[in-house]
Order: sequence, then structure tokens, then C-alpha cells
Amino acid sequence: MDTAALLSLDHRGARMLERLGAIRRGPVACPTLPPNCTHGEGKEPVELRTLSDTLTRNVTEQADNIAVRLSEHALTWAELDHRSSQMASALTAAGVSAGDRIAFIDKNSVEFFEMVFGAAKIGAVPVPVNWRLAAPEMAYIVNDASAPVLFIHSDFAEHLAAMRGELTSVDHIVVMGDAGDDQAYEEWLAAHSADGFERHQADPHDVALQLYTSGTTGHPKGAQLTHHNATSLIDVASDWGMNAHSVSLAAMPLFHIGGSGWALFGMAMGAETVLLREADLEQLLGDISNYRITHAFLVPAVLQFLQIMPLDGIDLSSMELIVYGASPITEEVLVGSMNMFGCDYMQVYGLTETCGAVTMLPPEDHQPGGDLAELLRAAGKPMPGVELRIVDPETGDDAAEGDVGEVWIKSPTNMAGYWNLPEASAEALPGGGWFRSGDAGYMKNGYLFLHDRVKDMIISGGENIYPAEIENVLMGHDEVADVAVIGVPSEKWGETPKAIVVAAADTTPTAEELIEFCRTRLARFKCPTSVDFVESIPRNPTGKILKRELRA
Repeated sequence: MDTAALLSLDHRGARMLERLGAIRRGPVACPTLPPNCTHGEGKEPVELRTLSDTLTRNVTEQADNIAVRLSEHALTWAELDHRSSQMASALTAAGVSAGDRIAFIDKNSVEFFEMVFGAAKIGAVPVPVNWRLAAPEMAYIVNDASAPVLFIHSDFAEHLAAMRGELTSVDHIVVMGDAGDDQAYEEWLAAHSADGFERHQADPHDVALQLYTSGTTGHPKGAQLTHHNATSLIDVASDWGMNAHSVSLAAMPLFHIGGSGWALFGMAMGAETVLLREADLEQLLGDISNYRITHAFLVPAVLQFLQIMPLDGIDLSSMELIVYGASPITEEVLVGSMNMFGCDYMQVYGLTETCGAVTMLPPEDHQPGGDLAELLRAAGKPMPGVELRIVDPETGDDAAEGDVGEVWIKSPTNMAGYWNLPEASAEALPGGGWFRSGDAGYMKNGYLFLHDRVKDMIISGGENIYPAEIENVLMGHDEVADVAVIGVPSEKWGETPKAIVVAAADTTPTAEELIEFCRTRLARFKCPTSVDFVESIPRNPTGKILKRELRA
């Protein structure tokens, strides 16, 4: 790395603190709102207790401002409110009642938010399904959720045809796009008025959203996230500098907490949300430039690949904050991205089961090449209201500072439990408000440092080895474009690390060269004993390496 270049970076942590006064928590005063604020008409600010309150507040305060857009398709807050009320009426007419799950299969779309807020108005629970799954996997989730209504885009007509006979609970299939012989979304919505439903008075601890875990081990599980979970994030993430003047990019898939959670958080803060239908990097850069986006959540893989995109005619100067997380990042990728955007950066760590972020590494801790460079490897400090424990998985006792153990989390954003899985819920939520993350890490000076999933830990000759540490070293090699490390059987040691490498373009690194590279940077027992070369590393939509596929 070029140390001089690192030291020349200008990271404006102070600017984040200056924006704190504009952040809205609970009832707010009019000065933080856009010019068409309606408080002057005698309307009281709306306290956020449920997802429906997000819509009510924004209709009250900025009805004619854009709520959400996908390219040229945009809805104002008033239009989103009206169409979601039509949705509530249509769902009611379909026999949907409070507590019923509503399945949704599509790439990122405006219709998703019509469904989310429409469902919230009658107490139903949205279930966005991973559209990258195979048809049997989609059917499993829809059936597991016992969803009586399925929304699906015609882009997935082949999936629908394959699973149609396997859907055990679905009574109504509503298709966006070319509906064929099924009910067309727009016709279905237009057939219902905006006042044909009885509004459900939700309790903050009712389930608001059911997101299925990525399923890296066995079947995916439905994490039940409550209204309280979702609205608590507003206070937990109180210094992200987002308000009604902000424009938020929702680039991650909405079936993931980094997509839907990020978008709904921005909406709760009054921001305009710009959707990226799928991971089109050219479109992403164009949207930042065209819509003057200020805030975005992006995963490290996206930050990495953006750096090779042409920037002709692209203006990135509107960006104020990039939040990143969901998978490990190397210092090289991070520094390159910071140089590219020149805005504040914040790392977060969280899970679907915690409704997103529970730790934060703020902009002022992003100092590559400086005295605090070590902190770039940290996941951050606990957010307000969050407590962490590092638990020795063998003894169940708290680990000493610096010792690796399982990360336990106590947070107001912890899920209510897994849908219809009492034993798994009891294991994940052992009591006292704690959630067992399954992630391995340690604490140092109040900061959480992550190593890897506990289940991915390699035990070699009695020594615990965490693949992420080896991967981070190998990513520092000029001829490595991507890498994953797994444990493989060894007669002598039980397990040893194997590196699976994607070579950089026009390079031909050797296994011996890469192993020797590691030996100069890691204890010998941590170094790979073998290296395989592949064209690509399998990852899920959030960039996490699918180690199960690699092992298979």
C-alpha cells in the first residue's frame, strides 16, 4: 500500500457530528423537514411505534415529496399511502387477516413497499423470498410461512410453473408484469378502494417482517422481526446523519436485512429511497450521479468491483456516508473505495436476527495508515442500547479480553424468534435478552473484532484457526483477485487450511508462492497446506462465501 496516499485521505468524522442536530427521534420539529412541511397547519408530529407510523408521519409532513423510486417509476408519500391502502383492501378481500404471512418474489421494486405498508395496515406480515433460489427452495419458504397470497413477477414465470403444484397454502397468486392466466397486479390493485379495510392497531411487539436466513446451514429459518425491532433501530443508529433531506440508495436485495432493513430505516428518517433493481454497477453509479444520492449501504464485494468501473460523466460529490458490512473487507479494498468516493465511511455488524446493525465503526475511526489503523479490522463498538458478550463455546463462561469466543448480543432489535421453530429459537435466544450470533470474535478496548463463523473454525492440531484471517492476508497478494479458505481433513492434524483462489487477470500465481506469502505474515500452523485455483468463489447475495458449497 502507498502510505502517503493513505495519509492524504480526508475523512470528515466531524461532519457527521455536525449533522446530529438534524436527526429525528420520535416527534420532531419542523426545521429538519422539506419546504412543504405541514406542521404549520396544526398537525402534530407522529411518534414512530410501528411501520405504519412511518407512512403516517411522512404523509403528514411531506406528502408530495418522493418516497421511493426505481429509475423513472416514482411514488410520492401520498401516492404510496393511497396505493398501500388499496393493497390493504385487496388483501382483506382475499381473506388475509392479522398475523397472516404474505409472500413476495421479485427483484427490488416499488411494489414491494406497497405490499409492506399495505400489509402493515391490516397486521399481516410480509415475507420477501430470495429470488435467486431454485423453485423448490422458493416453494419451501412460501409453504413454511403458510402464505395465503403470493406476489411474484413474471420474470420468474418458470419458477412459478415449477412450484405451482407444490404450494400448499397459497390461495391467490398475483403477478407483476405479464400475468398470463393469473391475476395481474395492477388490475388486482385497481379493483379495490383505499378505504375497504379496517386498520389494525398493531402492538409494537407484533411481528412486522419475516426474513429468512441465508440458509448456509440446512433449511433457511424465518426470523420474526417486530415493529419494536424496526423502530428501535432509529435510536440505535441515531448518528448516521439521515433525515428528510437525504436520498438513500437501497442497492441490496430486499429479501435481505441489508436491503429491506436499510430502505425502511431511511424511510423512517424521512429520506427518499432510490432502488437498484439488481446489482448493476453502471446503474448504481448513474443513480448516485443522477439522483444526488447521499447515503448507501453496500457490501465489500460491490465496493471492490466499483473500483474498476469507468467514471466518465459520473458525479459522486453528493455522497455523504457509505455504510458497509455483511462480509469481511480487506484494507486494500476499503482504502481504494474511500479514495474513490471521498465521503464518510462506517462499518456495521449485525444479522438478520438482530434486524441489522448492532455495532458501528464510525468515520473518525477510519484512519488507514495512521495510529488507529488497527481499528479498520474491527467491527466497531456496540451501538447505544446494545450489550455484547464473548462466550467460550466450551465452558459457557465469558472469555477474557482478547480471547476468541462466540458473540452474544443483547439489543432492542433482537428478533422475537424463528417462525415455527421453538427449539431453534430457544437455542438462539437462551434468555436474559441475549441472542447467540454463531459468530466468533473478541473484544479489545471496547471494540468488537470478528474472526469467522464458529462453525467455519478450523481446528488443526488443537489450534483454532479462523479462515477470515488467512483470506485477509492472501487478498493482499497482487495476483489474488478473490479467495476463500476452508478446512480439509488431515491424518496428522485433524484438519488443515485449504485456500481456494481466483487469480488476478493475466497472472499465474503458484500454490507454493501463495503458501510462502502466508508464512511471512502468519504463524506457520495457520498457513494453507494446499491451494486450488478456480474461476469464481460462490457467494450469497450479500457477498458471504458459501463455504458449504466449497466443502461439497
